[in-house]
Amino acid sequence: MKTLSLKFHLLLLPLAVLFAFSNALAQTLPVGTLTVSATKGKGDFTLAANGKGAAIYASASDWPGVLRAAKDLQADVQRVTKIEPRFGTAKPAGAEVVLIGTIGKSPLIDQLVQQKKLDVKAVAGRWEVFVRQVVENPMPGVERALVIAGSDKRGTIFGIYDLSQQIGVSPWYWWADVPVKPQNALYVSPARYTLGEPAVKYRGIFLNDEAPALSGWAKEKFGGINSKMYVHVFELILRLKGNYLWPAMWGNAFNDDDKQSPVLADEYGIVMGTSHHEPMLRAQQEWKRYGKGPWNYQTNDSTLREFWRQGIKNMGTHESIVTVGMRGDGDEPMSEGSNIALLEKIVADQRKILAQETHKPAAQTPQLWALYKEVQDYYDKGMRVPDDVTLLLCDDNWGDIRKLPKAGEKPRKGGYGIYYHFDYVGGPRNYKWVNTNPLPRIWEQMHLAKAYGADQIWIVNVGDLKPMELPISFFLDYAWNPERIPASGVAAYTQRWAAQQFGPTRASEIGDILAKYAKYNARRKPELLTPETYSLASGEWATVVSDYNQLLARAEAINQKIPAGSRDAYYELVLHPVQACANLNELYYTVALNRQAVQKSQPNTNELAEKAKALFAKDAEIMRRYHAVAGGKWNHMMDQTHIGYTNWQQPPVDKMPEVQTLAGPATAAASAAPVAPATTAKPAVSGGPGAGFVENDGYVSMEAEHFTKAVGAGPVTWQRLPDLGRTLGAVTTFPVTAAPQAAPGGQSPHLEYQVTLKQGRPVTVRAYFAPTLDFTNTQGLRYAVSIDDEAPQIINLHTGLKPDNGNRPWEQAVADNIIIKTSQHNIAGAGPHVLKFWRIDPGVVLEKLVMHRGELPASYLGPPESPQSPAPAPATGKGSVGRR
Repeated sequence: MKTLSLKFHLLLLPLAVLFAFSNALAQTLPVGTLTVSATKGKGDFTLAANGKGAAIYASASDWPGVLRAAKDLQADVQRVTKIEPRFGTAKPAGAEVVLIGTIGKSPLIDQLVQQKKLDVKAVAGRWEVFVRQVVENPMPGVERALVIAGSDKRGTIFGIYDLSQQIGVSPWYWWADVPVKPQNALYVSPARYTLGEPAVKYRGIFLNDEAPALSGWAKEKFGGINSKMYVHVFELILRLKGNYLWPAMWGNAFNDDDKQSPVLADEYGIVMGTSHHEPMLRAQQEWKRYGKGPWNYQTNDSTLREFWRQGIKNMGTHESIVTVGMRGDGDEPMSEGSNIALLEKIVADQRKILAQETHKPAAQTPQLWALYKEVQDYYDKGMRVPDDVTLLLCDDNWGDIRKLPKAGEKPRKGGYGIYYHFDYVGGPRNYKWVNTNPLPRIWEQMHLAKAYGADQIWIVNVGDLKPMELPISFFLDYAWNPERIPASGVAAYTQRWAAQQFGPTRASEIGDILAKYAKYNARRKPELLTPETYSLASGEWATVVSDYNQLLARAEAINQKIPAGSRDAYYELVLHPVQACANLNELYYTVALNRQAVQKSQPNTNELAEKAKALFAKDAEIMRRYHAVAGGKWNHMMDQTHIGYTNWQQPPVDKMPEVQTLAGPATAAASAAPVAPATTAKPAVSGGPGAGFVENDGYVSMEAEHFTKAVGAGPVTWQRLPDLGRTLGAVTTFPVTAAPQAAPGGQSPHLEYQVTLKQGRPVTVRAYFAPTLDFTNTQGLRYAVSIDDEAPQIINLHTGLKPDNGNRPWEQAVADNIIIKTSQHNIAGAGPHVLKFWRIDPGVVLEKLVMHRGELPASYLGPPESPQSPAPAPATGKGSVGRR
């Protein structure tokens, strides 16, 4: 009896330990936790060590895309450790194994669930969710298993690639040649880990404007834009936790050019669509190849219906979002005579085709209607589509969202989405060459979209893909989990991304370089630069070029320190865009100096002309250097012309800006590098206690972030948006869905800026704003300004501004990347005053304020910030401020 009792207690002991361990596993690790280490911790799972890797098993009945991704994990472990684990679909066996599968498709996983060894209550039936954890004694012959279980095909795939990323394989390992950090061993935390469900259901990219760069590269490397190229695109999207693609369409037809492309997309797990003007999954090129008669539903409806029917036949059972509606041929507006009734009939007829060809109600096939350009006008005038169709709202092609659902609006079954741009061909000018998209601005606009409920589809035009690596990562990461990246966390995101590509040692500095080059490029996109862009007289041109060249010096210094194996990736992602844009800005600056020298008959005129020609030649040399990296892997990817624009469309070849020379010998050399004149950095001026900003040269210039006091009211608080805008940062109010202020004044939300003026008299207040559009589609977004105790003056940002080609205020706003509004005020006398900036509408993003008497010196960025005398410290701290 005693012996039995002793045995009973010995049996109880491991069960109690196991129970305690399983309770520990039930505590899900926070999102973002690093779960993989090169050194073993208590309870860790050994993924690879001592020359052996844990075998990877999946069920043969699982999705082909899951089996394919599991083999990628096998390859990734080998990339990192030089150890290739076994992969198989037979019965698992071994001390420690990796079990991968999809709930309901994998007998391996379903058995664990049935035996209550794996809890999937928070996973099963959800969209793209995975759980990863260690299970003890999962089945006979296996002591421990690292289990990756997905709610659906992509949930499992994302669980696989999340582990790949944590062991040190960047999603950009192929597209940007990012090397892995070799490890002798890999250990995985046993605790439960999940990324939860994505905040945006469909998250993807659009390859567009792909000639000459992407198309020339693909033709050389793959024989064209075909399935051999697309498998690399599919894998990248999935490694970035995206799921959706609009394929290249300049001379290309995804479903027609290579019949394997759609088959492989579906196998990988990519949801396919077509662009806003290519209905029913048929490319514009397919109409050129097979269409008969005009692209006109009034005169050629039966032909168009059969053309579209074939698109749905081609789709078959492949996971797709079908674009409905119709625009003019070649991405043009429909004819003047087109009307809402006709467009509604087109959509109705397209849905009949959908139902007939899929043998199920049209509502069961995901569809979108893109309110792009003039199509939004049809919607605003009353056109409607069935409730299950997603309304894809659009930006103005320049990163400014045109329309959002009204706060509190009745939900649509199909919801709302956003079509956004990192690249564009069109007015006021193409921008296609390099990345000009600062993350803080993307954050601010997509934060608006999410807050207003546009979260069914997010798709972004990425041009050739290759120069847009960082913003693509950010766009898809933010779409997955916006809460992980607050307004104050964008710089930290950039540093994490830099660490993922280049390791932690220099991540902070590389992150800062990445942020700064995009900020500098967004001041004025390279294609819009001219010798007249910045002011010579004030030293602004010199300052801009000096900023670029200092950034280049930092980037080149890091290049000398990083491991040789990282230099191809570093050139592609960091050094090339800084080098190319620093050179381009110096080229235009030198041309400006040359033209000024000619007017003044300066002796260095000819030297400046020669220097400009050398800088133009260097631009081509930089392109050749890019094409030579990684053994010529990216030849043609920088073929895009970018110098010599005279209208919206690109020049056929880069053209040297015109320079002039003087007859006779040159007697002075051109300056080797610009130096910002001392007048741009003004000394502090004492203005007495509490003086704040002090007038100098007839103006007071203040960065929006440097307010003296922030006053909030009710739910409304003031929020800093670090690094957003052309100069320092910006401020706005949160929540962005808060109702407009009925009447500014008193203690309604406002910012205060303390200033000291040298004299009274009338002043102008010039306010600089991010070029946000009236996404509420009401009377325009408004703000108010007052000085001291005067009544606030209400000003509309959007008077006369409509995002259409030919609308001069809009063209200037997007070209300059700023909206500037002015108001007039009377100042009683010299001395201290308080400038108040009042909130009226949500979404107004203030970058800078300038008070001035008379004319301001000519400048593009506005006068540099004025000096401050000692004053009470402004509100400090990151994030939201001013709640009362």
